[in-house]
Amino acid sequence: MSTPIRRQYLELKARYPGTILFFRLGDFYETFDDDAKLVAAELQITLTSKPMGKDLRVPLAGVPYHSIDGHVAKLVARGYRVAVCEQLADPAEVKGIVPRDVVRVVTAGTVTAEASLEAGAPNYLAAYVVRRDGPAAALADITTGEVRLARGEEALLELLRSAPSELLVEDMDVPPGLSATICRRPQFSELAVEAELAKQFGEQAQGALLEGAAEAAALAHIVAYLRETYPAALGALQRVRALPAGGLLTIDQRTLRNLDVLPVAGHASLCSVLNGTHTAMGGRLLRAWLTHPLRDGGALGQRHDAVGWAVGHPIEREQCQALLRGMPDLGRLAGKVGARSAGPRDLHGLRLGLRTTLDLAAMLTRGEAPPIVLESLEAIAGAADALLTLDAALDDDPPPGFDEGGVIRPGFTAEIDSLRAMTRDARGFLLGLERSERERTGIRSLKVGHNRVFGYYIEVSSANAGAVPDYYQRRQTLVGAERYVTEELKEHESRLVGARDRLVDLEKQAFAALLESLAAGLAQLQAVADAVALIDLVLALGEVAATAGYIRPRFHEDSASLRIAGGRHPVVEHALGPGRFVPNDCILDADCQVLLITGPNMSGKSTFLRQVALIALMAQAGSFVPAAEADLPLFDRIFTRIGAQDDLAAGQSTFMVEMVETAQILHQATPQSLVVLDEVGRGTSTFDGMAIARAVVEFLHNRKEVAARTLFATHYHELTGLAEVLPRVRNAHVAVRDDGGEVVFEHRIVPGPSDRSYGIHVARLAGLPGAVVTRAEHLLAELEAARDGLPAPSANGHGGMQPALFGGPSPIEVAVTKLDIDGMTPIEAIQVLYELRALLPVAKKR
Repeated sequence: MSTPIRRQYLELKARYPGTILFFRLGDFYETFDDDAKLVAAELQITLTSKPMGKDLRVPLAGVPYHSIDGHVAKLVARGYRVAVCEQLADPAEVKGIVPRDVVRVVTAGTVTAEASLEAGAPNYLAAYVVRRDGPAAALADITTGEVRLARGEEALLELLRSAPSELLVEDMDVPPGLSATICRRPQFSELAVEAELAKQFGEQAQGALLEGAAEAAALAHIVAYLRETYPAALGALQRVRALPAGGLLTIDQRTLRNLDVLPVAGHASLCSVLNGTHTAMGGRLLRAWLTHPLRDGGALGQRHDAVGWAVGHPIEREQCQALLRGMPDLGRLAGKVGARSAGPRDLHGLRLGLRTTLDLAAMLTRGEAPPIVLESLEAIAGAADALLTLDAALDDDPPPGFDEGGVIRPGFTAEIDSLRAMTRDARGFLLGLERSERERTGIRSLKVGHNRVFGYYIEVSSANAGAVPDYYQRRQTLVGAERYVTEELKEHESRLVGARDRLVDLEKQAFAALLESLAAGLAQLQAVADAVALIDLVLALGEVAATAGYIRPRFHEDSASLRIAGGRHPVVEHALGPGRFVPNDCILDADCQVLLITGPNMSGKSTFLRQVALIALMAQAGSFVPAAEADLPLFDRIFTRIGAQDDLAAGQSTFMVEMVETAQILHQATPQSLVVLDEVGRGTSTFDGMAIARAVVEFLHNRKEVAARTLFATHYHELTGLAEVLPRVRNAHVAVRDDGGEVVFEHRIVPGPSDRSYGIHVARLAGLPGAVVTRAEHLLAELEAARDGLPAPSANGHGGMQPALFGGPSPIEVAVTKLDIDGMTPIEAIQVLYELRALLPVAKKR
């Protein structure tokens, strides 16, 4: 027979299968049974047991209530779902079992604890569905209230570049390339979709906000999932934005990774180089600009105007950035307001941030700001109402909780002021009572005190116990003392305890009303956070541009030509320091659609490829670029095929991954695209690789519908001959200088093909043993001699004729192909071997 608490726990646990249930018992959150064993192992806490019925003792592991957020964050980070069960009433006021229920389920996409979040990165819960009008995706960051929609081919691309933490899918295959926690959901009917959206956004929401059944279903899945796991978060979801169709430069996750755009632990990134922001909101907006570059020339012009203004006004820039330092995260604080989960210190931080925001606006209005900054200033004006509301109700320095009062500003309500005065005067009353009782009884050592167990008391030493008046009531006996109460003391204690309880209740009610008032203006708060983020980002990009010598790019919407003078790789330049990076020019136009780049390993070919792509991406994100001049088209896509990576989980080799990625590029590229290919074909045999590489170049050159601007780095020097037969292919190579027998890489890209690859020189630089390098030099000489039809030099007395790598068949090959091996006797075979040996130069010398 189990206890009532055990039965209550099992009922709740049955409602949340596959979820760790933290069950509130007093000052602890407890887990039981298998959950307890798992939690003890994962969190490295003590596993014990608890009697839960006759002859029933179950495993138990618990954590204190004040540390629950950190423990839940650890479990969620390791892929677990966690349900938090709270007591719904004060145990002191309940007869029998305390009512309990799960108040939220924490998952990878719904976590809100600061310990689980990166300040400068969003945390997305996403849904992906397919309907008759195609696929669609919805992404929601419940910490800020942001909701974004994408449909068609943009849906999967948006998931890949946004990297959601959790993905909701119906009964379908999970889109490839995603590392999110997957949660499968039942398919929604049209009626269910309409009902979910109407509850959240109103009856006309579907027609006003959404463009198709797939978008509606994806958003409905987000809403329904939050209603199940964290209903309070729905209060923050008010802004629903659809990605502009065709208005973005498409850049997928692979390209973001190949170009080192986003931060990865232990690696420098473009984002880290450009991130001079001083607020978390600005850092998140930078990521959004880099992963969603624009194709709208007008919008890009506004961004570049703003960055140019920041570059040209260094004093104003520094003054504004000084204000922004230490600003709270207004975006996530607004999210807490929407979810009604903000505490007193959260609202205090919000107030400080809003006050700083108005100071920022006042500073920016002194001069002529660019248009998008002026639009941000208009949004910032909405901070004034919220700030007045906060100043009127919230104390100047509120405590974290309500236990001791002091949350609500004095003067806000008369009743709160009266109760606060009563509790504040309690010490004075006790001192007065102590003084009067000493005079009344004549006991000079009499003391009035308080403890949590017995409340208020009068303490008299045992030696003076005989002098105690009759109206003293004994409450506790100590060694050497007695403790008493009087009717006056009990009456005061009752009034004081009641006043404290009433004060806490009234402050909670006033605080809840304050939250509701702020939540009514949530859209304004979110707009203020967006405005601050944009100003912060513009100032940061201006500072980076001024410090690193970046320039404003020029766009030619009616041309596909790319001309970069003195281009530099922003990440490598940042790592090397000022003045050490060797700049290079790049021209891709009507005469040079495909640029073939050859040169030694480690000479800078891959850096050159990446820097051109990064300059294009930075320009269309709204940043200035590292170059002396940059005239660019508005690309629709940037494709990269760089590096060698296996996909062992999918059973794909390095070469298969390379071919899959190349195939995707050839199928999706357009004449408005930029294609960067590095060493295509190297994952297979020489002839196969060379054939594939040449076919790829010819395809990109000859197909009008695919004719993208292309940078193609290769070690196949034979491909350089394509410049003689394909009119829009040009050669370039990395300059190398022979300095007294030592090869020096100059890192300059110059016209024409490279004469050799210098691979053995790179092997020497890498530290290969001298014997290996020497042997490789001899073998290379043999191979080159064989290719040219010359006798091979002897490496160690065992030299001989090698088959030509790139010429016709050798005499030995010709003789072997004519043999009838199946018809030979052993004696005839031996004779043929003698004849073949006679064809070798070393045999002839003998």
